[in-house]
Amino acid sequence: MKKFFKDPKNLRWKVLFTVIVGTFLGRLDQTIVNLALPKIISDFSITVSSASWIATAYILANAVFVPVWGKLGDTYGQKKIYIIGFLLFILGSILAGLSWSLSSMIVFRIIQAIAGSADYPTAMAILVITFPPGRERAQAMGLWSSSFAAASVFGPLLGGPLIDNFGWRSVFLLNLPVGIVGILLAMTFVRESEKKKKEHRFDWWGAIALGIALSSLVLVLDKGLDWGWLSVSSLLSYFSILLFVYIFIRIEYFHKDPIVDLKFFKNKVFVTVLMNNFIVFMTMMGSVFLIPIFAETYLGYDATQTGYLFIPMAFALMVAAPIGGNLVGKIPARTVIMASTFIASFGLFLFSYLDPRSSAMTIIVPLIVMAFGIGFGMAQRTNIIASAVPQKEVGSASSVLALARNIAGAFGIALFGTILQNTINSNVMQIAQNSVVRSTDPGVLKTVTALIILKAQVASYDYVFIVAAIIATIGGISAYWIKVQHESTEKVFVE
Repeated sequence: MKKFFKDPKNLRWKVLFTVIVGTFLGRLDQTIVNLALPKIISDFSITVSSASWIATAYILANAVFVPVWGKLGDTYGQKKIYIIGFLLFILGSILAGLSWSLSSMIVFRIIQAIAGSADYPTAMAILVITFPPGRERAQAMGLWSSSFAAASVFGPLLGGPLIDNFGWRSVFLLNLPVGIVGILLAMTFVRESEKKKKEHRFDWWGAIALGIALSSLVLVLDKGLDWGWLSVSSLLSYFSILLFVYIFIRIEYFHKDPIVDLKFFKNKVFVTVLMNNFIVFMTMMGSVFLIPIFAETYLGYDATQTGYLFIPMAFALMVAAPIGGNLVGKIPARTVIMASTFIASFGLFLFSYLDPRSSAMTIIVPLIVMAFGIGFGMAQRTNIIASAVPQKEVGSASSVLALARNIAGAFGIALFGTILQNTINSNVMQIAQNSVVRSTDPGVLKTVTALIILKAQVASYDYVFIVAAIIATIGGISAYWIKVQHESTEKVFVE
């Protein structure tokens, strides 16, 4: 038995299982909490608009602290930071489960978000340290990536019964036993990474400047449609973004140990993969955000039925991610990434056939196609990012990748939401101008007006998905400039 536990090969897969538990728990929490919002709104006697700050505060805190945790892991050791993040997440979960008002809930969700943002950069760095370069590492990345999808599957399946039988507080308190298991696994199997020599102080001023810039960005992306993109609040946010991005760049340029090393952006492979990743997640999250609205507004589904539509999508992600990882060394990485992005764009295009008579399969099939395409290239993108930078900087580099995904999601939701609203307004005017009603009956006029609005809205959804498919296709083309010289040596360059 001792020999089994000491065998490096066996230990590697135990480490993989350990980080999968942590990643699964964090993503599961996000999925279940969304289901609990109606009960929280009822218990706290708050409005839907007020409750949206529970999600907005989480997104803001999560986005801000991802690069901070990535740098702390590189500086002080990945295992130590991973366990600290886990402990804080459990604490935040318990406090959220005991919250007594909207204000307390927001504060405790921020604690959860800060802690949860430690998972991605430290988990990825732990896998890079644990698995040797080549196919085995890519397979591990693929399996780890599939845990994101697994959480999406189990979220609706576990969340509904928990909330219905034990109340909304149970979804937070569930994290305590699972979190304890995750910490014990990490303490037992994960080995500490090599720490940087502490010759310089941690870049706190850079972290603060980046935090303010990201907070302003995510806030205006989340609230801009409600505020108005040219409102005073939005304009102040734009000014804050520009000012603190400038300050951040100046700080990073002169700091001897910056929180985000600007030399990453001189690496053409890193930038190209980051750009492809941004486009893919922007189109996926921005368009998927619209699907529940369409299903519940035009198809008459309730929230539970709509949630079930996404379960096949999650399974497609789980299947596709390991397949993509297994192709490392067999097919050029750029070919896999290009193909995966084109498949995803085709899935987005299939959504353009939606109408009020659509069946569930009309939504499920495009979701499966899109998810398979995204999952198929996920491990390849992650593997290339890990290969394009020195091992001691993987945490920082992966935090930039995670940050880009968060921003891409917020940007996609804001972009496609705005396109949808503007297109609806334009279509209503155009259809009304080209319509002739030969009746003055108020009932007939009311029916015609409703039909014009319905046609304008449905046509606008179709237009948005076509735009998303075109953008995703451009992202696939951009992957052409990525080239891996030799998968086994993990050396990457751009032609």
